[in-house]
Amino acid sequence: MTPNKAKAVFQPTYDIRLLFAVLFLVGIGIVMVYSASSAVALEKFGSGAYFLKRQAVFSLVGIVTLVIFSHVPFRIYRPLAYPLLILAFLLLALVQVPGLGLAAGGALRWMRIGPVTFQPVEAARLALIVYLAYSLSKKREVLKEFSVGFVPHLLMLLLLSIPLMLQPDFGSVVIFGALTWLMMFVGGVPLRHLLSALLLLLPLTYFLMTNAAYRIKRLTTFLDPWQYPANEGYQIIHSLMAFGTGGFWGAGIGKGYQKLFYLPEPHTDFIFAVIGEELGFLGVLFILGLYGLVLWRSIQIARHCEDEFGMLVAVGITIALALQVSINMGVCLGLLPTKGLTLPFLSYGGTSLLLNMVGIGILMNIGSHHVKRT
Repeated sequence: MTPNKAKAVFQPTYDIRLLFAVLFLVGIGIVMVYSASSAVALEKFGSGAYFLKRQAVFSLVGIVTLVIFSHVPFRIYRPLAYPLLILAFLLLALVQVPGLGLAAGGALRWMRIGPVTFQPVEAARLALIVYLAYSLSKKREVLKEFSVGFVPHLLMLLLLSIPLMLQPDFGSVVIFGALTWLMMFVGGVPLRHLLSALLLLLPLTYFLMTNAAYRIKRLTTFLDPWQYPANEGYQIIHSLMAFGTGGFWGAGIGKGYQKLFYLPEPHTDFIFAVIGEELGFLGVLFILGLYGLVLWRSIQIARHCEDEFGMLVAVGITIALALQVSINMGVCLGLLPTKGLTLPFLSYGGTSLLLNMVGIGILMNIGSHHVKRT
């Protein structure tokens, strides 16, 4: 008798529930971007539909991108792990080059190449996920060794953190760190290594948090935003006012008040506050339900993938989405210190939407593979 062999089979199918939730969020995002930005767009560009048109184009390109990446075999990223990581590091470093990097909000986080403007950190996050999935799956048998299972991944995290700190973007460093730790934990790195190293890194984290005046101000503002109502606490105060005004039913789409030049960045970082004001508690619950469906289906894809690399890529994309959603909502609700981070699929912005749709496309492809016994 011949032994049973496992053969991976690809069936080009879509996870309908995941696709429905993502497309629903994108559709809501287009409507809410228009509602949140029309007044600002009319004043700055002379057209209330300026951001609406751009977001609609971003969404269309994002959907096409999702379809394309859902048909690209996920195993193709395995040999690209290091090239993608090197490219991500170069893009993060090139932000510091005059003429390429664009300053916004006192930080160099954007890059312009010709007519295209984007945030390299979004691509770097996906590159980090692919690298960690490749490295952890490759070293699966020796992950319990501290010098093999933990140190190389920490060094790679520190390498990516250098250009991020120069921007400065301490918030992304924290997100990258959380992503790396969680993926190492899922991949099989011993918990004692993760916890002991975390304790050793706490002094460095404390130093980085307190060595800049603006970070200290953010922490004190987080503890008591009403202490600085005219400057550092202004955003969070008006965000909380938006949620309070929305109540249970909401003021109605287009009828929000805080977006009218009170709440800064209402169509990007604080679009969740506009949703809270205009759609109310019920609308917020509905949005949370859609995100819950996205994360649940993503976790199921990771659980049922029998390829170690594919499973870890799915886990990484899921963790990254969960972190982005929870941090953005936590900031808008005053539960976390202010961090400029978009809300996936809802906030205005091409880079974030496109890279998140790439991630969903990769998840779709991973979910389309299964193991058939022959």
